[in-house]
Amino acid sequence: MPENKKVKVAFFDFASCEGCQLQVLNLENEFLNLLEHIEIVNFREAISEKSDDYLIAFVEGSITKPSDIPRIKKIRENAKILVALGACATHGCVNSMKNMFKINDVKKATYGDDDKLFDSEEAKPFETFEQAMPLDAVVKVDYYIRGCPINNKEFLMVVKALLKGKMPEITDSAVCLECQAKGNICLYDKGEICLGLISRGGCDAWCPSNGFVCEGCRGFIDKPNIERMKEIIIEKGLSLEYAEKRLQLFNSWELTKNKITLIDDKEKK
Repeated sequence: MPENKKVKVAFFDFASCEGCQLQVLNLENEFLNLLEHIEIVNFREAISEKSDDYLIAFVEGSITKPSDIPRIKKIRENAKILVALGACATHGCVNSMKNMFKINDVKKATYGDDDKLFDSEEAKPFETFEQAMPLDAVVKVDYYIRGCPINNKEFLMVVKALLKGKMPEITDSAVCLECQAKGNICLYDKGEICLGLISRGGCDAWCPSNGFVCEGCRGFIDKPNIERMKEIIIEKGLSLEYAEKRLQLFNSWELTKNKITLIDDKEKK
């Protein structure tokens, strides 16, 4: 990174709630200290100015419509480093739930039976892909900050590493390991379905440690042992159908892309 010169940084958003960008602003004083080293040239949540001159781009949101493609490609061309910010950007998140259904059924459920909404020129803004995609389905992503929303301390760590020219540490260990390290009672022993077995850690097992099951908001580890989780669910007398729906909440992109399922066709009722 340039020495004795502020690094130009930009924030962009696609289909998302923009909560991850708000997490950045929630750093408050730490964020103000960061401004001594970076110059923000694009950040709709914080400033009205816009510029295509930046070194690092933090991008929140998933790709859901045709007009997203040229826009994300332009951002990629301008940025030396592109960071996917949050679950929608890293693996599709809640937006990718529509991937489990036929797009016409999704449109009908959302907008009703008004076909004119999608057939007219006025309806162009409503055009959508059949699948919601993470950023790396379209462009090269250099680093990922996971979570829904992100952990702003992790964001701070990543930015500091990039400013020093270092590679941010990205864990591939499961939430389950972090949970065990904290001495938590396994939620399966309480009769609950937890996705920590196959979900990427780095969150310090925040949800299980505070009485909530892991929903897998940080995505799967690189080699998720789906079969072992399925075995545990069956051993505990819990519902595979319910577990499948839980998987779909944040990880429908991975499920459809890699044809992952807990329920084989022969097991479906």
